[in-house]
Amino acid sequence: MTGDEASVALVIPVLDEEAALPSLIRTLARLEPVPSEIIAVDGGSMDGTAHLVREAGWTLIAGEKGRARQINAGVAAATADHVCVLHADTIPPADMVQVIRDTLADPKIALASFTPLITGQKTRWITSAHNFIKTWYAPLITRPHHFVRGVRLLFGDHAMFFRRSDFLKIGGCTPGDAIMEEADLCVKFAALGRTKMVRRMVRTSDRRIAAWGPLKANWIYFKVGMLWAFGMRDRMGAHYPDIR
Repeated sequence: MTGDEASVALVIPVLDEEAALPSLIRTLARLEPVPSEIIAVDGGSMDGTAHLVREAGWTLIAGEKGRARQINAGVAAATADHVCVLHADTIPPADMVQVIRDTLADPKIALASFTPLITGQKTRWITSAHNFIKTWYAPLITRPHHFVRGVRLLFGDHAMFFRRSDFLKIGGCTPGDAIMEEADLCVKFAALGRTKMVRRMVRTSDRRIAAWGPLKANWIYFKVGMLWAFGMRDRMGAHYPDIR
């Protein structure tokens, strides 16, 4: 199958995303080429999220709360060759489907993502730069044996994408993970091939930085990453409160 023939599904885990969804809905309506499926997996929203998803014409799945479980449910429901996990507060480029096809046409690449620019109230250049470099330094420090095999840590605001068959082969996300589910995926995908962050940008919301402040936000990101790296997964959620 050539890159241009591969079908692409977008899986969007959502929970009370009424404020973020209108912008994403407008953006996805303008994608060219269009994705074959857009699947929103709702973890129990109490606002107008479900109504907005239905109005947009997307597939809506009611899932168990927790991003890992929601992603697993969305990928299981998809029928496309490739899947991109897109957060509701992340805005992709108009040619994202073609970028996904072109990137995964290389059989050596098992997992890939876009490059995130954190923006909103203003563009967060320092945090965006930190987000970029931790893709390399985090596995170098915490999983050096994986780093030398090509593992890079990608995160949810990167808009990660992969072959659906490969996701199912590695068993998907670890179900209990509410955060850092992407890091585990990176390690699992390492058995199948390379990780790549493509030089095409997605714009992701700065809502956490706006709420916490830049210094606190970067400290939280670092601390949660270290808790994951050293196996203290049960403590991560307490240090990463929801911001909507």
